[in-house]
Amino acid sequence: MESKVFDPSLAENHYRHEFKYLVSYGQLQLLKTRLRGLVPLDSHVAEKGSYNIRSLYFDDYYDSYLRENESGTDPREKFRIRIYNHSSDRISLELKKKVRGKTQKLSCPLNTEQCEILMAGKIPDVPKDAPAVLVKLVLLMKTKLLRPKVIIEYERIPYVYPQGNVRITMDLNISSSHRSDLFLEEKIPLRPILPAGMHILEVKYDEYLPDMIYRIVQLSNLRPTAFSKYYLGRRYHL
Repeated sequence: MESKVFDPSLAENHYRHEFKYLVSYGQLQLLKTRLRGLVPLDSHVAEKGSYNIRSLYFDDYYDSYLRENESGTDPREKFRIRIYNHSSDRISLELKKKVRGKTQKLSCPLNTEQCEILMAGKIPDVPKDAPAVLVKLVLLMKTKLLRPKVIIEYERIPYVYPQGNVRITMDLNISSSHRSDLFLEEKIPLRPILPAGMHILEVKYDEYLPDMIYRIVQLSNLRPTAFSKYYLGRRYHL
């Protein structure tokens, strides 16, 4: 499980650099060899060495988030609900913002009832002390008709390096589904959203990227991508 997601100390003004690359399986294997012994795996991966991530993304009536991603609008934001390893034990509502090339992620927990209401495109009751992220989502569901649009699922291999608060993540077998109603089910119909053998490498850090990490991630023919997993998944379901 990704420790940063549920970190309550994540400040409102905390933004990080985030770069994404389209890479082959062979490139990932080379990178894993370079990282071995130098950069540890995230402590949450256990013996398997990876974990499953499933996210349910929202958009409004006009698909504004999709079109903003396609045009590179800055700033922009998107909402998603996320679970790990097909388990509903920890359900997180996340608001991800992108401003001047940096990203910020704010989150709050959801209970199963709230999640099921949102999966159905309905608006849950919001108590007075509700987290700001949930309050904003409900407001946009009422005013801009935000509704669940697509599920994105993949396997993540995460590495962490304390200097610069660096995370290097390898996201494999990225797939999508339009069955929002099955979000909490263990198995759902999925389809790949990338060409066969291609995956996503992400490098995230705070103010600086250590030289050692910079040298490690230098791969020939590295293909950066500006599109999000959400965008890649939605284009199959329009």
